[in-house]
Amino acid sequence: MDGTDRIPPQQAEDPTATAEATADATAQGAAGASRRQGFVEGVKVGTGLAAAAFVLAVTFGAFARSEGWGILAPVVCSLVVFSGSAQFALATALAGGGGVPTAIAAAALINGRFVPMGVAVARDLRGGRFRRALEGQAVVDGSWVAAHLGGGRFDRYKLFGATAVQWPAWVAGTALGVVVAPPESLVESLGLDVVFPAFFLLLLMDELRGSRAARTAAALGACLAAALVIWVPAGLALLGASAAALLGLRKGLVPRDAKEAGGS
Repeated sequence: MDGTDRIPPQQAEDPTATAEATADATAQGAAGASRRQGFVEGVKVGTGLAAAAFVLAVTFGAFARSEGWGILAPVVCSLVVFSGSAQFALATALAGGGGVPTAIAAAALINGRFVPMGVAVARDLRGGRFRRALEGQAVVDGSWVAAHLGGGRFDRYKLFGATAVQWPAWVAGTALGVVVAPPESLVESLGLDVVFPAFFLLLLMDELRGSRAARTAAALGACLAAALVIWVPAGLALLGASAAALLGLRKGLVPRDAKEAGGS
């Protein structure tokens, strides 16, 4: 008997099917590499933001402790809320005797910015409602800006990576501020009171470098704030100055590459 008779008969492989399988495997590998790269890039960007968030969280923890929050409440607040502006608004309102409803309303009003931010990033999230809601928890100011690709699109893995390092830094900074409770004089002498505006200035500068429309809106916003602050409190002046962002609705100020990326 010939040795070839002992080999079970097999169908010849389809070259087309093999090529398609190879192409699919290559595409999946490239997609996996792209996801890893996006996450790593997000971590790199988030590390710098986390450093600022940590220092800012120390001031929040110390302030909350000085206002009688105790040790656990500020840390839990940072774990759940994870928003410096809202948490400071909450603490300031309570310190001013505004009461719990007023404090919550102030924090909710400030966090209202996450509604349009979440809407903008929604189409780049994945899964059902529950999973998308979980992924949406990564939407914070710094991560949202870092993950923006232009044209209204976002790198979700870069978003995740940037938030993954900021959240623990924020909670750890709050815990340190609560335990150490540095005096207000130390906070002022080290310049920690300017970390909060500097944090948002960092985000603004990154956006200004890549968009002429953003530079136009920022200049107009600055002029509006400077004019309004003469007649109204600073908070209302900043709120009114945010109307400059409506310039983005004008087609003539949207960069051509952003239009093409957005498919419009």
